[in-house]
Amino acid sequence: MTTRFHHVNFTAKDVTDLENFYKDVLELDQTYYGGHDADDQIKDRGYGGHVAFLTDGTTEMHLATRDLNVAFKTGKGVNPLDRGHIAFRTDDIEGIKKRLTQRGIPYADYGQWAIKGWDQIFFQDPEGNVVEVHQVDAEPTKG
Repeated sequence: MTTRFHHVNFTAKDVTDLENFYKDVLELDQTYYGGHDADDQIKDRGYGGHVAFLTDGTTEMHLATRDLNVAFKTGKGVNPLDRGHIAFRTDDIEGIKKRLTQRGIPYADYGQWAIKGWDQIFFQDPEGNVVEVHQVDAEPTKG
């Protein structure tokens, strides 16, 4: 199983200010998921906010419009778009789910809800920070 850090997600009422800050001050470049375009964003499953995708060439930043109601709209126990989250990419999401279950760590299985081809789960670390783990081109799970 391979799991690697993929992105950090910050949320804001106005993503434009954050996007301009990171592009201007740190000279991050605009990017999209795995070479795909913005049409890969799924907007009809509980989150339709604006997201800016930036990169330093290795790691991504996802800057998303804050939505305090994502967990309510999706019926999930974790809201990844309240205060943001960190994200890891894996090639064995089922193995991650199994380890979480074995350790009694609850997780929200969002399936493919925000980005086409990304099977996503969210959970909290011991301090309440939200963590995403996703697998690209995984079989869709029921969310």
